[in-house]
Amino acid sequence: MGSTLPAVAEELLKEIRKAFQETSHGIDTFSFRLKFIFGPCAVPALDLVDQRSVTRVTSPSGRALYQVLGSSGKLYTCYSSCHFCTCPAFGFSVLQKSESLLCKHILAVYLSQAMGACQELTVSEEQLTSILLAEEEEDG
Repeated sequence: MGSTLPAVAEELLKEIRKAFQETSHGIDTFSFRLKFIFGPCAVPALDLVDQRSVTRVTSPSGRALYQVLGSSGKLYTCYSSCHFCTCPAFGFSVLQKSESLLCKHILAVYLSQAMGACQELTVSEEQLTSILLAEEEEDG
């Protein structure tokens, strides 16, 4: 997660990770705090986690990214290392307007990591490059 989020958000995600590692604790304990810190994207992000919509894609070299199947059925690429998502909401609400800390897809990635709920997919270097280039072509 790094230092891209405010300390209070980082601490909450650490608490969730610890609770799930120790007891497979229910997320209900954290719902209020998630909503308070992350606002309206908290509930949709939890829905994405429940639907197991987050996939960690890795290559033999160790490079990794996340793909999140959004509620609209579109696949978004997320980079937790630099706190970025390819969805329009991230570009508008997070980057342009600074109304949110993150979008529901990035929050779903962080929650999936903390709860151990990520799907795993290993691809070749060429396949990972294709994923990255496909995102670039859509943006350009």
